[in-house]
Amino acid sequence: MLALSAQGILPKVDYAIFADTGWEPRAVYSHLDRLEREIARPAGIPVLRVSSGNIRKDALDPDHRFASMPLYVLNKDGKPGMTRRQCTGEYKIKPIKRKVRELLGYPYPLRIPKGLFVEQWVGISTDEFHRAKDSDVKYMRNRHPLIDLNWSRADCVRYLTSIGLEDTPKSSCLGCPFHGNQQWRNIRDTSPEEWADVVAFDVAIRQGNARANAAGNPLLGQAFLHRSRVPLDQAPIDHVTAAEWAARQQELDDRAATVEELENGVADGCSPWACRGEGEPVQGDFGLAS
Repeated sequence: MLALSAQGILPKVDYAIFADTGWEPRAVYSHLDRLEREIARPAGIPVLRVSSGNIRKDALDPDHRFASMPLYVLNKDGKPGMTRRQCTGEYKIKPIKRKVRELLGYPYPLRIPKGLFVEQWVGISTDEFHRAKDSDVKYMRNRHPLIDLNWSRADCVRYLTSIGLEDTPKSSCLGCPFHGNQQWRNIRDTSPEEWADVVAFDVAIRQGNARANAAGNPLLGQAFLHRSRVPLDQAPIDHVTAAEWAARQQELDDRAATVEELENGVADGCSPWACRGEGEPVQGDFGLAS
């Protein structure tokens, strides 16, 4: 959407907003720098980076109120469970809304006058039209330009490839439990430092919520990043899941994916208004306002 706006295919937006959880892969930060340098700045579009803190640090800090990640849990009785997912709202949607209020000139707790709003673009394509929803606040009105253009994910990949952005990475926390096996493998095989980071985090969360433990609450179960509920460095991430095979076939059918994606399948990701788990594509982590 940012590139389409910068090229004049879509109207020029006033701002692009990136919600930074503080724990994105290095490739995402590098790509964001490139977008700002080569796409946004020449077009006069400011890229605003907003944040509610570092999700990794907060998760391990007993003195910090933490919005829980969707961790896989093995309860004391051996039954599997999962913690609530609050991280998207806290670390992505909340800071974007805070910035939008500031841009309107009415930071919280000031009341925004009736009829004053921004038009916010959300990068949902036709493949996931069911995720296109209205905003839950009156000062933000959602628009879905990719759906208006009748663009699928394949159309987006074709366009990005045509302007030299075929290596666009998908945005999600480095240690997101919604990663599929392909994405865990990619981290392990291409970035040893980041793999060591997520393995260490996986070990650290084993004993449950840091704040609850500091308060002396009893341990109700063990937490894991991988859905198999075994330590990440022992998890069966080399297994190619049915969802991954289906993603590969979809790419072949579309005849539009990059060679890397055809070989590796669709990586998981998380954007503010379209967070999802394995096998569901996302467009990125940008909110664009005008």
